Amino acid sequence: MTINVGIFLFSEVEVLDFAGPYEVFAIAARVAARLHSESPKAFSVFSIAETVAPVTARAGLKFVPDFTFAQHPTVDVLIIPGGVVNAEMEKLSVIDWIKHTAASAKITASVCTGAFLLAKSTVITSQKVTTHWEDIAGLQTAFPSLDVLNNVRWVDEGTVVTSAGISAGIDMSLHLVSRTAGMPLAEATARQMEFEWTQKSRQ
Repeated sequence: MTINVGIFLFSEVEVLDFAGPYEVFAIAARVAARLHSESPKAFSVFSIAETVAPVTARAGLKFVPDFTFAQHPTVDVLIIPGGVVNAEMEKLSVIDWIKHTAASAKITASVCTGAFLLAKSTVITSQKVTTHWEDIAGLQTAFPSLDVLNNVRWVDEGTVVTSAGISAGIDMSLHLVSRTAGMPLAEATARQMEFEWTQKSRQ
């Protein structure tokens, strides 16, 4: 069965926060197809935004989302990247979509300051979580019921997984590949990417 991975895009998103996970799942699908050509596609990865208008990420790089909030495939794994999230946190449409989509997803994950969006949408309320090291104190202050961990690459709380900043999203995504499709595929994907994967959550 193909696992659908939906990645949220928004203005001022951090490029590697979403491009890193996108690359992990796309390469995992390619590696799996090579190893098991008779099996269904392992992962289908796509981007979702409020509209399909081009999204300008941090530093000015532009992307065109694949789908809108109103019309996208079922999401099995929802990825909420970080970046400058202040404006997104004030958009009821964004918060409602994250909350609704996470409720039906098997796993919801955040990268970096994406954890703020998960907290605002009450996807995380009292779990152990993490975010970029610069934002640890801010997340704990804004959402004091959370147990915000420092010096970790990612934190797995079952249906919710959060990662530290930027490149840590790649480590977390490889972990998600291992959870959903097995460790051999995750290790083969990391090798294909020539990425030194931190397999344990602690640095």
